Amino acid sequence: MQKPIQLELSRRDLLISSAASVAATGVAGKAAAQSQKEDMNHSSKVSFIVNDEDRELELDNRTTLLDALREHLHLTGTKKGCDHGQCGACTVIVDGRRINSCLTLAVMHEGDKITTIEGLGKPGDLHPMQAAFVKHDGFQCGYCTPGQICSSVAVLEEIKANIPSHVTGDLTSPAQATAAEVRERMSGNICRCGAYSNILDAISEVGGIKA
Repeated sequence: MQKPIQLELSRRDLLISSAASVAATGVAGKAAAQSQKEDMNHSSKVSFIVNDEDRELELDNRTTLLDALREHLHLTGTKKGCDHGQCGACTVIVDGRRINSCLTLAVMHEGDKITTIEGLGKPGDLHPMQAAFVKHDGFQCGYCTPGQICSSVAVLEEIKANIPSHVTGDLTSPAQATAAEVRERMSGNICRCGAYSNILDAISEVGGIKA
């Protein structure tokens, strides 16, 4: 029978041996992971139509649509506000639907038709919604205005297409263009200056809504 001191030494040897084995395995695994990482491709080519113009970019797969528009296509009208999809400043229209461009990756929009504020109208040839915002002073600092206008245009199309909202009373009847509907649908676009009543007036004029 081994003496206590001899048993303790054997246990220590066992622990040292096990630790060395684990360390060797970890180093081997780490080396293999690094080798695999070097072979990975982190970028992709993506083609889409932006403001009626074919555009092709090679982007890091993690690039948001917002950053692709602002940093790569230099369409800086679309604003980066909260970058968490909570303020609506980055709203653009994709295939007729408004989205928060900060919450979606550019590579997810292969072949899509994207409209930014630059594609709605230009000085001297404003979109009716842009002209209405100017007429009714629907902005103050103007930072959120591009997202507000893109969202406004899409809201009227949603109502026209009978897409219900949370305040739609009768889901079996056509959606009604009312001030309540517009307020609900525009609730995701925040105006820190508080020009909401003017924004509603602008949308109401273009949409023929009685406030």
